[in-house]
Amino acid sequence: MHPDSRPAEDPAPPPQADHSRLDPRRLRADDLRYLLAVARTGRLVAAADALGVDHTTVSRRITALEKSLGLRLMERGSEGWALTDAGKAVSESARAIEDALSRVVDAVSGQDTPSLHGTVRVNAPDGFGTVFATPALARVRRRHPGLQTELITATRQLTLHPSGFDLALAIGRTPGSRLVTEHLTDYALGLYASDAYLARCGSPETLADLREHALIFYIESMLQVGDLDIERHLPGVTPAFSSTNVFAQLEATCVGAGIGVLPAFLAHRAQLRRLLTDEVDIRLPITLAVRREAVTHPAVRAVRDALHQEVADRAAELLPE
Repeated sequence: MHPDSRPAEDPAPPPQADHSRLDPRRLRADDLRYLLAVARTGRLVAAADALGVDHTTVSRRITALEKSLGLRLMERGSEGWALTDAGKAVSESARAIEDALSRVVDAVSGQDTPSLHGTVRVNAPDGFGTVFATPALARVRRRHPGLQTELITATRQLTLHPSGFDLALAIGRTPGSRLVTEHLTDYALGLYASDAYLARCGSPETLADLREHALIFYIESMLQVGDLDIERHLPGVTPAFSSTNVFAQLEATCVGAGIGVLPAFLAHRAQLRRLLTDEVDIRLPITLAVRREAVTHPAVRAVRDALHQEVADRAAELLPE
């Protein structure tokens, strides 16, 4: 059986259970922690790792909770496990229990100020996630050593049925009724080349000249972010070197493989030369998205605040003059 599959023999909860007769004494409060773990990760195996148990235990405990409540709390989708409407309501209340356990730990350890515990998982594009999200998460960890932070980097569109993260950063405007979104920042991209490349191949004087040069960018057929479509910004220009990873694009530009269409915050670090500044000045937004059931969680709020602080402190790197 696939580790993220629920046992087939588990019967569905009674469709018309009388919830007014529920006895709180029949509920195991600890089962709610298992529900929260799967809600955050979207995967039984990942939830099991976070809880220090095996995935069959996670599945069994959630099934027991569903039977006790007479409700289906989670459903399987193409992106993993997601909360049902009933599951969202239950998990929101369950967070109070998790927070209470954290306060107990603080009280026993003698801490005067509350610290954060648990796990926050962040999805972000490769470049922005590495250069901006990483220091923000590190700062939160210094303040709250009991908090675990996870960063998953990939430049892709957010799904309309989010699972597997608490907070996500995405290039462009992000739709999705299950997400609470806000604009985090804009960032600039431009044309960059190494001194070695310019010495060997010369510098383009016009946009038309770009057709005589090797361009470096994403693989068009595998690009999952519409705002990065090269045809929108440089019509008629086809990349000669392509990669799904922006750091591979950066390295190819540094070693003189061609002219890269790169974020300014990466290119300036590598001391690359900016080309055709007036003709090519691409500005794209970064959207911060939070799963609705995670919005009020203190650890998620702390990470959100740290990300806002990071981009505010380093605005000149994102949008250089």
